[in-house]
Amino acid sequence: MAIISWYTLIGLLAQLAFMARMLVQWIMSERAHKVVNPALFWWLSLFGALTMSFYGFLRQDLAILLGQLVSFYVYIYNLKLKGELFRISKLGAVAVILTPLVLLALELRDTEAFAAIFLNQEAIPYYWLAFGMIGQFLFTFRFIYQLVVSHRSQQSVLPPKFWYISLLAALMVQIYGIYRLDIVLILGQVGGIVTYVRNIMLARRSAHEEQAAAVEASASVGDSVTAVTAADAVASGGSATQIRE
Repeated sequence: MAIISWYTLIGLLAQLAFMARMLVQWIMSERAHKVVNPALFWWLSLFGALTMSFYGFLRQDLAILLGQLVSFYVYIYNLKLKGELFRISKLGAVAVILTPLVLLALELRDTEAFAAIFLNQEAIPYYWLAFGMIGQFLFTFRFIYQLVVSHRSQQSVLPPKFWYISLLAALMVQIYGIYRLDIVLILGQVGGIVTYVRNIMLARRSAHEEQAAAVEASASVGDSVTAVTAADAVASGGSATQIRE
């Protein structure tokens, strides 16, 4: 399979959207000195996932196609939590929601053709396909994990473990992309790895600052309690002296 083809542009467009989302999130996090989660991050994710799904189909790569289709609905849920989903009108939102299901249904109409295209042992050995799918699964799982955490807190958040899972997944997909000579996967993960590492650093720094602030607050409360206790003791002692006199 050629390294670069006409549909490489579609894959590069998807990766551009993914890189843009991380750049937006990174810049806003640096300004806030903590990990933040803007709505634009999820809109770019949604666009990137849809575009990358088309690329996966044209590339005849099941690992890419299924990985993006699952993530798609996690992005939609986060937009719903942020109250952003219906900004494009209800009809538009429904159309976006149904698009991946329609694509998958079209592919599954002819199971023999589907297997011939996507499960072609000559095109890619099964163990490499499994490796790529595990990497894509981790990319998907990080958002499932993020969805669970967000659902529990009833707000869209990006927890620290999200970035650790992202880093592992990116390294696996990078290796898979090198094997497949897939310039889209190779270039797409380079910027992501840098962003994941930086967010891990920001999350750890933020956690240390919160811990230090909690310790300082606890110490201040302790000092206040000690001062109040001492004042009460002095007041009680003074009253006792007056009674004895």
